[in-house]
Amino acid sequence: MSRVLTEPDPASVREILTPEGIPLRFELAGAGDRAAAFFIDMLIWGLAVGLIALLASAFAPTDDAAEPGETNRWVIAVVTLFTFVSRVFYFIWFEARWRGATPGKSRIGIRVMDRNAEPLRVDAIIVRNFMREIEVWVPIALLTQPELLWPDAPPLLGLFSVGWLIVLVLMPLFNRDRLRVGDMVAGTVVVLSPRAALRTDLGGREVERSVKKAAQFTFSKKQLEVYGIYELQVLEELLRRQDPYKREAVHAVCQRIQRRIQWRGDPVRTERFLREFYTAVRAHLEQRMLLGKRKKDKHS
Repeated sequence: MSRVLTEPDPASVREILTPEGIPLRFELAGAGDRAAAFFIDMLIWGLAVGLIALLASAFAPTDDAAEPGETNRWVIAVVTLFTFVSRVFYFIWFEARWRGATPGKSRIGIRVMDRNAEPLRVDAIIVRNFMREIEVWVPIALLTQPELLWPDAPPLLGLFSVGWLIVLVLMPLFNRDRLRVGDMVAGTVVVLSPRAALRTDLGGREVERSVKKAAQFTFSKKQLEVYGIYELQVLEELLRRQDPYKREAVHAVCQRIQRRIQWRGDPVRTERFLREFYTAVRAHLEQRMLLGKRKKDKHS
């Protein structure tokens, strides 16, 4: 889904300093975007559950000696198990593989990111999605089928479940960074997606080629392999910035990069150095991807 580019709401914009020392701005995802993404994901998941239910019914035991209702119990057990496992691991698998985006999030244009701008960890993804069971599905189960979780449930359990559901589901509306409980525990935040792929322009392909011809700095293959796509995108955001603090950020980032890649030349604190380094790393990563080698970040 293409997103119309508008001026972001200042109240939804955050800026953090990445481990590379680059100030990174991002815009928090709105409640409507998150709800729409969740609806799409639940629709996909629901279709998968329905398909498994049909397959379980088709291949259920048909022994004539079976007691009445035994086949139905077998189908219910299979579908119940698949429902729980798939509901949790649907989100975990996609967010881990798609850099914090499920099909629903990708369609709406949002994703999960680490609140410290570090690469999103698998353990954080697992935590935030298991917490959804406590936030949403446990109170729904207590409300709709209390006998499954609490056979002798008191009459007020339904009222308690409704309150539990309302408070936790609406939690993003009650905190500044729109975090649900799972985000608070996992150290994540849901934001509008930046460009997911390496963009073709910091001036376009022609500018890239002209920059290469007039390159002032030369980088070795070992130096170009230090960073990955994530760091390149962060560097791109810095180069695109237009604000009074950009010059100071450029100086600081040049120093960090040169120390990281063990730069042997004289210290350079200019935007030209960053642009040429960006162009060289980008070309190197694109060549690797043509060979089927994808380097997500410096830890890969």
